[in-house]
Amino acid sequence: MDRMIFINLPTKDLAASREFYTGLGFSINEQFSDDKCACVVVSDTIYVMVLVEDRFREFLRGEISPSDTTEAILCLSAESRAEVDDLLRRALAHGGKPWHEVRADGPMYGGSFTDPDGHVWEVMYMDMSEVTGSGPN
Repeated sequence: MDRMIFINLPTKDLAASREFYTGLGFSINEQFSDDKCACVVVSDTIYVMVLVEDRFREFLRGEISPSDTTEAILCLSAESRAEVDDLLRRALAHGGKPWHEVRADGPMYGGSFTDPDGHVWEVMYMDMSEVTGSGPN
């Protein structure tokens, strides 16, 4: 079985979050969504639960991190440099903001943005034809 990841993120505006993530090309699983959350399907193994802050608080011990801090950097793989550039373009067109400039470092090419609530996302392409060595298995 492939391991799955479920990312839970608070939002101030659920409608804006739904528009943002569908604008990136992801779908919403309506079976697990309602007026307090949206289940964003990134892939068969990656889901983002975007929850209004009151609903998100039900799962916390403590407070939601202020939007001017970085609690995590979420990174998605891309299949090409063009896909990195396309996802960055879509993010900015749907309410995201640029975070770092696009970077090229050897076989890696990536960019980053924040969603409307300030959560940081990176998109990274790694040209495996440029990677040498066997690395860990």
